[in-house]
Amino acid sequence: MPSPKANKGAGRSGGSPVLGSSNGRYEFMSLNRAPPPHLLQRQGSDPTTARLRASESPTRRRGSGSSTGSTGGQGMPEEDCMRLNPSFIGIALSSLLAIDLWLSKRLGVCACEDSSWGSIRPLMKLIEISGHGIPWLVGTAYCLYKSDSAAGQEVMLNLFVALLLDLVLVGIVKAVVRRRRPAHNRMDMFATFSVDRYSFPSGHATRAAMCGRFVLAHLVLAAPLRVLVLLWAGLVGLSRVLLGRHNVTDVVFGFWMGYCQYNLVEMLWLSPQALQGLLGQLA
Repeated sequence: MPSPKANKGAGRSGGSPVLGSSNGRYEFMSLNRAPPPHLLQRQGSDPTTARLRASESPTRRRGSGSSTGSTGGQGMPEEDCMRLNPSFIGIALSSLLAIDLWLSKRLGVCACEDSSWGSIRPLMKLIEISGHGIPWLVGTAYCLYKSDSAAGQEVMLNLFVALLLDLVLVGIVKAVVRRRRPAHNRMDMFATFSVDRYSFPSGHATRAAMCGRFVLAHLVLAAPLRVLVLLWAGLVGLSRVLLGRHNVTDVVFGFWMGYCQYNLVEMLWLSPQALQGLLGQLA
């Protein structure tokens, strides 16, 4: 019978678990080492199984868990940083978008008849029609047909080409960006097309800026008329926001785009002789 002192000594030593005893002697196995072969045979297991059991010891499992945790920890903080610490540009764009939507909604005072300034909605719609593409195309074509001088025909011809170019460029940008119109907009515009359900940029603003520069550059006008042209262009852009058709950034970008479109028209300026030569080549 084993001595109680041996049991107490084993408990005090804090060593590895007891696997078995032989002739009153206790044999111990370290958790990190495989047991002796004679003990494995006594337990009915082979050395390969013992190695597998030893490799799955608590110490190894703790080590592997810590290594896995450290590996996972290296990936998780990076993802958390991407979510919790966005870039300065992203924060700035989100803030500008929020301000744009809030300001556009506050300025849409003529979006409906029951709005705060709904009584001037008919006047804003009249200004809206004055900046529409169809009246400008029809009026320019009529002036080109009725013009008797070569200089007048040249100016009207290039204005007509500029209006067509404006329609194409604005349609392309709207189809690419696909920004929806403000939620408070009442869709009752005059002669709309498929791309007109998109908001960015404002076609009226681009047309007003381009035509305003064109008229001021190629028509001889008195000072009061020049002021009226500038006032008309500004009112066209303002009407887009008051009617709830566009956001503020749509109109601002539209003015800038129309300003640049006039520079493109000047680069592609067509003379009557150049147009006749082009038509002769196509024929």
